[in-house]
Amino acid sequence: SLADLVKLAGLLLTWLAAWYLGCLFAAFMPKKPITTSIANLQGIGRKPVLRAPIPKRQKCDHWSPCSPGNYAYRILSGGGKAKLAKICFEDDLDIPLYCNNLQRFLGGWGVFCLVCVLFTSYRIIDSTEHSGEMVTFIKNAPEGSLLLMVTHDDGSTRLKNDARKLVEELGSKEVWNMKFRSSWAFIAAKGFKLPDNIQKEKINHSDKNNRYGGWPAEIQIEGCIPRNLI
Repeated sequence: SLADLVKLAGLLLTWLAAWYLGCLFAAFMPKKPITTSIANLQGIGRKPVLRAPIPKRQKCDHWSPCSPGNYAYRILSGGGKAKLAKICFEDDLDIPLYCNNLQRFLGGWGVFCLVCVLFTSYRIIDSTEHSGEMVTFIKNAPEGSLLLMVTHDDGSTRLKNDARKLVEELGSKEVWNMKFRSSWAFIAAKGFKLPDNIQKEKINHSDKNNRYGGWPAEIQIEGCIPRNLI
């Protein structure tokens, strides 16, 4: 009927008008806000990504800082031919132990490194010839000193008994157990007692499971020492 045709024509005109207005609106609407809005909608429900801050370097490369009123120390033994022993104390004393002449390392003689802090001196002792120098150095260290000791390569073969006994008197429990190329690190106090809860000594022996062929893995001790003890 005529009435139905009029209604159909009206619907078509309405649809065409709506389509035209939609196209016109889309042409003038900036695309960036739409893209941003879609991205915001997609991000709803996602968990935020938390990024940890870069850790601040601590004295002697500790993972966490020593509390105020404490000294930081770290003793690292040598490992193989390339990894040198190292002694660090408060970052003020940070000694990579090259032993002055690298050939003394690589020649297989063995090196025993000894540092006395608060006495502001250190000594690198070739254990094949200078065990007596080590004894003299320890005896001359004043009361109230810290003695930090470490080996690279072989520090024991010709370390004489008087030197071992003197180190034992400083509190070492492993100096008599040192073998060929044992990795050994030790910290001792002269004239006062170190706290029981700090790392004082560690040893690792050479065996068939060595990390570096004829050398065992390096070892490390570290800790914090109250300043009021010294």
